[in-house]
Amino acid sequence: MLRKEKLEASPLEAAPEVNALLRRLGLGTLDGDGISAFAGRNNNWAGRTSTGAAVFVKRLDGDREESLVRFGRALDFQAALLAHPSDDLRCPPLLGADEEGRLLVFAWLDDARAGNVMATDGEFEPDLAYLCGRAIGALHRLPAAADTTPHPLPPVWALQAIPLTMFSAARIAELRYWGLLQRDRPLVAALEALRERESLVEHRPSHSDLRLDQFLLDSSGLHVLDWEEFRMADPARDVGAFAGEWLHHAIRKVNSDVDKVYGPGTTLSHELIVERGSAEIARVRPLIAEFWRGYLDSGVDVDDDLTERSTAYAGWHLLDRLLATAGTQTRLRAIDLAAAGIGRTALLNPGRFTETLGLAAPSRPGSR
Repeated sequence: MLRKEKLEASPLEAAPEVNALLRRLGLGTLDGDGISAFAGRNNNWAGRTSTGAAVFVKRLDGDREESLVRFGRALDFQAALLAHPSDDLRCPPLLGADEEGRLLVFAWLDDARAGNVMATDGEFEPDLAYLCGRAIGALHRLPAAADTTPHPLPPVWALQAIPLTMFSAARIAELRYWGLLQRDRPLVAALEALRERESLVEHRPSHSDLRLDQFLLDSSGLHVLDWEEFRMADPARDVGAFAGEWLHHAIRKVNSDVDKVYGPGTTLSHELIVERGSAEIARVRPLIAEFWRGYLDSGVDVDDDLTERSTAYAGWHLLDRLLATAGTQTRLRAIDLAAAGIGRTALLNPGRFTETLGLAAPSRPGSR
């Protein structure tokens, strides 16, 4: 799994609104030295200001109307958590915001480690997975979110045909992947059925864009980041996303040390991919199971169909991750096709895959 790398921050001279907001908040200013940025869809700046304040500033970029919606969702979550604080669910304190500039200023947890980095380093322990489950359970117990619009993913419309603009911008591997998905009629039907099932279940306040890099652990505990997709949705989306992240991590691990284990230049056979993939999924299963135990221990209500829907969403999450990967490659590798097969299995037969993922827990485990 890719680390969330630090990057060189964009010049503040090109974004004077950042220091203007920091001054209005009484936090001083950032200068060009010692400022970090992190990979993501939005420009961001992290560092210590002239007053010594540790700040993380995010600017929601892109279409102005769409970024305003994301800005509103982020503030809606902050208001909900402020009104209903939880020991289980925390995020870095919001220090200020500016709607016109689409800026959010948070306290910077400069000693924190991201969940994806800990996963890559083999340091994501079951106890941490349990805390993640409790955090998402607390999220699903908050009062209703303001945004009730349907989530845009999976994009079932694109499973019929992608628009010319997407076609023109796509790489060859991405187009091949879309073609595989579109020709797989049972898979298309399963994704359409999943969207239909979502419309029939009770929606809860949901993160709706959950990934391992959005969990931060520092000396004060666990924090959850990036609330721009906060909305009412099927709680299975968040549960399935956590499980899907570990499926994605397991599949990436299959290819990580091939040269070391089998010798330089080795290409894994289908049989070896299946063997190593099964072993990796078994290795991460306890983490998913502990997340699920923490989720149930949070006291959240769980409907009878949640594990199956969550498993199906885990399958979609894996396919979605692979679509993003295909957009950076010139061809689909054997490991990519194997991963697609796992995602497909989870979507077509979620009831048979729940135990494999560790989601088939008792109806209500005892408290920890």
